[in-house]
Amino acid sequence: MTAGKKVISIIAVLVIIILAAVCYYRYFFVFGEGVKAGELNYVVKKGYIFKTYEGKIIQSGIRSRTTGSVQSNEFEFSISNKEIAEKMMANSGKFYELHYKQYNHALPWRGFSEYVVDSIVTAK
Repeated sequence: MTAGKKVISIIAVLVIIILAAVCYYRYFFVFGEGVKAGELNYVVKKGYIFKTYEGKIIQSGIRSRTTGSVQSNEFEFSISNKEIAEKMMANSGKFYELHYKQYNHALPWRGFSEYVVDSIVTAK
């Protein structure tokens, strides 16, 4: 192997490693993790090619000091597990505490949201 081919091989390997690291960081690195609580608004199965479960909970309102109005906080998420999604579909309108993982970007087969619910902490 000549010196030129060695250099090209090393550069190609480095480019592949860098691309793999960037893809991992953008799509698979868990940026944040936590629990959100609120009243379940809806869970739907939707998508053109990849059918994913998407949902929304309405969190408790916060009273503004200046206007006295209540502001609604919505949390939109994707659901990773079919059993969790079906359980939530059957109990729409109930109060849930949901454990989620936040990724930097969404993947089509994982859902439309960067937030992916992976378990139900409590349901009331």
